[in-house]
Amino acid sequence: MDQLRAIKVFVRVIDEGSFAGAARALDLAPAVVTRLVAELEEHLGTRLLNRTTRRLALTEIGEAYLERARRILADVDEAAALAASATQEVRGLLRILCPPAIAVHQLAKHLPRFHRDYPAVTLEITSPGPVETVDDGYDLTIFLTRDLPDGDFIARRLARSEFIMCASPDYLDQRGRPQHPLQLKEHDALLPPTSILMRGLTLQRGDGAEEVTLPIVPSRAALSTTHMDTNYAAALHGLGVAGLPSFMVEDALLEQALERVMPQWRLFSTTLWAGMPTRKYVPARTRAFLDFLLQVFGGEDRDPWLVAAGCATCP
Repeated sequence: MDQLRAIKVFVRVIDEGSFAGAARALDLAPAVVTRLVAELEEHLGTRLLNRTTRRLALTEIGEAYLERARRILADVDEAAALAASATQEVRGLLRILCPPAIAVHQLAKHLPRFHRDYPAVTLEITSPGPVETVDDGYDLTIFLTRDLPDGDFIARRLARSEFIMCASPDYLDQRGRPQHPLQLKEHDALLPPTSILMRGLTLQRGDGAEEVTLPIVPSRAALSTTHMDTNYAAALHGLGVAGLPSFMVEDALLEQALERVMPQWRLFSTTLWAGMPTRKYVPARTRAFLDFLLQVFGGEDRDPWLVAAGCATCP
């Protein structure tokens, strides 16, 4: 039995939640996955998984074994990366976890440049939804948070992003351009997809001299969604005024497909981070991509997207 291969398959079964999912992820026949896990249990002389028709559940020893197995695989990967670094060639698979909005509106347009510089690196980007901290299952995690959480990881600031009010020029030509947050009640609102709405919708002046809190649901709420790209697309097509992050609307502002509403006001700011698990050795490909992100986004506590679009928050 190839014990290392069996361990990898066992861990992937847990990560995917099923034998079939692991088989698809590893490009193996389901019967092979089942056999390898069974051989591993036979070799260890204990059951690692309880199988039912609906789900898999780790046994008590299975939970303890999984933790050690992950460490073993991380050490193996680290050793392989260390050996590969002897050639000083940046190559191999780089697994990245990233929020969908960042992947679509920022990463995608910069990746061709990274690929030209490092053609031997294959990027595997996973974007399941919001990401707020580092995931040990990935080489690099790109995440958004207002406050950096505690954890055993290394994180580098990439940039700050302001959530701002935007609408299409056609909508504003027809409905007027509000000058103060209280005038938003006269407009159709597309609510920003953030948990801050649970505490009310607060807008702040750029100079900090004034703060206005609006009801969670304005009198003319046209749309409320947890999907930022839906708000973005609806704003582009003239549905109303939307609260969106600057990294998402940069291109639309530059192309004048969207217009910033009340540039002296902002909703709030969030920070874009790149993080990785704390390890003694970081593969060259991970370092190269992190350096690339810092170069692209600046690595400072400032909003590069509003500056590039020429509509930074006015004091």
